[in-house]
Amino acid sequence: MRRIAKENKVDLAQVSGTGLGGRITKDDIESFIAKHGAGGAQPAAPAKAAAVSAPSAPAPSTPAMVTPLQPVGGVTPGEVVPMSVMRKKIADRMVLSKRTSAHVHGVFEVDMTRIVKLREKMKAQFELSTGNKLTFTPFFARAVVHGIRNWPIINSSVEGENIHYHASINLGIAVALDWGLIVPVVKNAEERSFVGLQRAITDLGERARSKKLKPEEVQGGTFTITNPGIFGAKFGMPIINQPQVAILGVGGILKKPVVVTDQDGNDSIAIRSMMHLSIGYDHRIVDGAVADQFMAEVKQFLENWNEELL
Repeated sequence: MRRIAKENKVDLAQVSGTGLGGRITKDDIESFIAKHGAGGAQPAAPAKAAAVSAPSAPAPSTPAMVTPLQPVGGVTPGEVVPMSVMRKKIADRMVLSKRTSAHVHGVFEVDMTRIVKLREKMKAQFELSTGNKLTFTPFFARAVVHGIRNWPIINSSVEGENIHYHASINLGIAVALDWGLIVPVVKNAEERSFVGLQRAITDLGERARSKKLKPEEVQGGTFTITNPGIFGAKFGMPIINQPQVAILGVGGILKKPVVVTDQDGNDSIAIRSMMHLSIGYDHRIVDGAVADQFMAEVKQFLENWNEELL
């Protein structure tokens, strides 16, 4: 059979088989030769030829083309680079803190609806009057100051076998930069008005990003506020900024349905602006009950905000 096809230059792929399972028989080859002649070829149907020679789409098993990873932020995936001086300092301080403090964390859910509405109402007037944008950070700063007044051990540090209760509240406000993390300090936060806090926070943040901070402006902090929520995190478990004994993590503010109870004890579901605040504290100095009561003060202060902004 194959000899007959070879002698007559017949391409078996062109022959339709009538045998069992589509096999090509001797009669199929002879019929093909009789119809097309020796060396003849049956043209394939246009649709079939198009499907065979130029499929409109790759088969499901065809692997997709992989795009090579591109350099991002000056870093090429796959390369090995030494740590920057800043990154080494951050690494050393974080490891030191974990080795030094007995870290414990707690998380509180806070209803920020009152403050969200107040900020939306006042932000244009606030910027016009002060020249600064109205952010949420000074609200948290004021709440922390209030909580520390009632629980001063939160604003302490360990000195050997002694606890140093600091006379001033110096708030470190963590700022994330492309080249690392820095914590400028708002000194004497307890003496500042709301506007004063916003101005100090804005000024320090802008100068941190432009690398214009003075050495003393990143020293002497007694409590730190960090805000992972700005990137969408619900909450974080921050590492304590030594030699402090506590740090506040600010989560993202999201609208969600919440069960609320009116003055008569009736429950209903309402859409509220909710967030999570986390506290990391040194259990060598701060007991869990103290940390929780401090956070309860912060929560209540924020949920029942009654201070004028201007």
